[in-house]
Amino acid sequence: CGSLSKDPMLKKRDDFEDILEERRNSSDLKYALRCYTPVLYKGVTPCTSSMLKSMVLQSDQLHYVINQVSKETGKATDDIKEEASAILEEMAQCLQLSTVRFFAFTLSKAFKTLFRSICVNEDGIQRLQQAIQEHPVVLLPSHRSYMDFLLMSYILYTYDVALPVIAAGMDFMGMKFVGEMLRMSGAFFIRRSFGGDKLYWALFSEYVKTMLKNGFAPVEFFLEGTRSRTSKSLTPKLGLLNIVMDPFLKGEVFDVNVVPVSISYERVLEETLYARELLGIPKPKESTSGLFKARKILSEDYGSIHVYFGQPVSVRSLAQGKVNRCQFNLVPRHIPRRPSEDIASFVNDSAYRLVRAQEENMVLKPWVLVASLLLQYHHQNQAAGQKRGIALGELTAQAVWLRDLSRQYGAFLHWPDHIPPSEVVSSSLTLHRGLYVYTLKQHKELLSQAVILLSCASYRNQALHVFVRPALLALAIHTASSNQKQEVFNSFSFLRNMFSNEFILCPGATVQDFEEACYLLVKTGALQFTQQEVLVTERGHRTLAFLSTMLDPFLQGYQVKETLCNGCVMFCVQKGGCVHNSIQRSREHLRIGLKYMEVLSSDLQKNSLAALLRLGAVRKMKG
Repeated sequence: CGSLSKDPMLKKRDDFEDILEERRNSSDLKYALRCYTPVLYKGVTPCTSSMLKSMVLQSDQLHYVINQVSKETGKATDDIKEEASAILEEMAQCLQLSTVRFFAFTLSKAFKTLFRSICVNEDGIQRLQQAIQEHPVVLLPSHRSYMDFLLMSYILYTYDVALPVIAAGMDFMGMKFVGEMLRMSGAFFIRRSFGGDKLYWALFSEYVKTMLKNGFAPVEFFLEGTRSRTSKSLTPKLGLLNIVMDPFLKGEVFDVNVVPVSISYERVLEETLYARELLGIPKPKESTSGLFKARKILSEDYGSIHVYFGQPVSVRSLAQGKVNRCQFNLVPRHIPRRPSEDIASFVNDSAYRLVRAQEENMVLKPWVLVASLLLQYHHQNQAAGQKRGIALGELTAQAVWLRDLSRQYGAFLHWPDHIPPSEVVSSSLTLHRGLYVYTLKQHKELLSQAVILLSCASYRNQALHVFVRPALLALAIHTASSNQKQEVFNSFSFLRNMFSNEFILCPGATVQDFEEACYLLVKTGALQFTQQEVLVTERGHRTLAFLSTMLDPFLQGYQVKETLCNGCVMFCVQKGGCVHNSIQRSREHLRIGLKYMEVLSSDLQKNSLAALLRLGAVRKMKG
C-alpha cells in the first residue's frame, strides 16, 4: 500500500502540457467538428447502445435472477422481464458523437473563461491509449467537483482517446434536457442505493460487465462514491470495484487495467457550497435552472487545474498470490454469489492502494501551504484573544520553510521556483482573497465565520495525505507516557486506529506507516533514535509543533463528540440529521474555549461517531 520507492523525493513524475493554450489560439468550432477516430480495445467495432441493452437482457445471469425473483414474489417472469427492460431503459447511456461535439464546443468556451490553464500529463495519456488497446480499461478519477466527469471526457476527446461510459447518480437525470444530454455523452444513471433489490443489482452489474468484457468503451466511476466536501480522500466504496474485477476473477477476460486519475483544482468552484453543506445546510437540488443561475461564476478566476493520469494498474498483477481463482470453477459463472472473505479482503486492499495512488499524484499549489499556515496563525490568535494580522514577509518565510519540508516528504508541489517567493504567496492570496481576509479577522456571525474557516480548511486538507503519517507520530510523541520507542509506537497505533475513518490509512499497514513516519522525521533532522528511545532534536521542535497542530482540529472534534455522547445527547444519525443539534451544543463549547470551527463539520462528526462506535467508546441504541 506504500510508495514504490522508500524515499518519496525519488519518485519520478511526468511533465504537464496546458491544453487550453491551443484552444486560446484556434477555432473552438473547428476543434469540436474535427475528425475523431479513437483506437479501441483490440480493434473491436463499437456496438450500438441498443445492441448492448439486448446483450444484457439475454444474459444467463439476468435470466437466473429473474427466475429467482419470480419464485420469491410469485410474479410472472414476463412481468419481471418487462420491469427489467424499463429499469435498463432508465439506466443505460446512449453515446452520440453530435452531443459530444456540442459539449466540446461549449466547454471550451466555459473553461477558457473560468481557468487559467488545464494541465495534463501527456505521457499518462499515451500509457492510457496503449492500455485501451490491450485490455478492458477502468478509469478511476478523484472526485472533488461536479466538473470532474465533464473534464475527463473533454480531455479524452482532445487527445483522441475513446470516450468513457460514466456511472452517474440519478439526481442528474432529473435535470431537464441536461440529464438527457449527459446520457448522450456517455453517462449511465444509477440509484444512490438499491439495498436488497436483486433485479436492479443484477441489471446494473451485468450492464457494467457487458460493456467491460466487450471493450465497448472504458468504464469510469468514482471510487470514493461521492464528491469529497472536505478535499480529503474518502473511504473507498467497493460495490463497483467488485463488479469490474469480477470478469477477471471468473476468467472471462485475461486482465483488466485500472487507471487512477488525480484531478487537482487550484480553486474549487463549490468551495463555499461545500462548507455550507458541512454545516448542515442542505445542498441545492440539481436542476437546469440552478445551472443557469450559476452562470455568475463565469466572472470569477479559478486558477489552474492539473490532471494526472497514473500508471495503469493490472488487476492480474494485483491478484498474484492473493486470490485463488479456482473457487470460481466450482459454481456456474452466471449464478450470483457473495464474494468470499479472501476476495472481499483483496478488493478492499486494492481500493485503498488505488486511492493512495490518486493522492500521491495530486498537485498541491502554494495556497494549500499558505492556507495551512494562516489557519494555525488564526487559531493561535484566537487562543491568545488577539486580532492581529501577519506580515507578508513573515508569512512568506514560513511558506518557504513549509515548501521545503513538504518537498522532502514527497509532495507533488507546483511552486514556480523562477518567481520570488513573496510574489508566489501574494499571487495565492489574491486568487483566494475572499478567504484569507476573513481568516485573519474575527467575524461576528458564527455561521459566516464557520463557512470561511471550513472553506480554508478544505485547502489545508489537500496536503494532509503528505503529512498525516509524520503528524500522527508527532502527536504520538506528545501523548505517549514516555519517550520509549515501544510506548511511542503504542500511542501511534492507537491514534492511527482512531483516525482510520478520517484519513486513507491502509488496513494492516500500521508498522509500515510507523516506519515511513520515522524515516521522514529522521531524514529531515527532527528526530533521532537510540536502541530504545525516540529523541526530538533542537530543530525538530518546530516541525513537530506544526505537524501535531495540523491534527489538533480533528483531535478536538473527536473529544467534543465523545463529550456530547457522554452527556446523553440524542443524535439522529441519518443524512447528517445530528448536525443541527450538534451545532447548537458545539456553539456553547466554542464560547467556553474550543479553538476550532471544524468541530461543526458534519463530516468530522460522522467520522468521529463511527470511530467511537468502532472503538466501543459509545454504543448505538434504537429509540
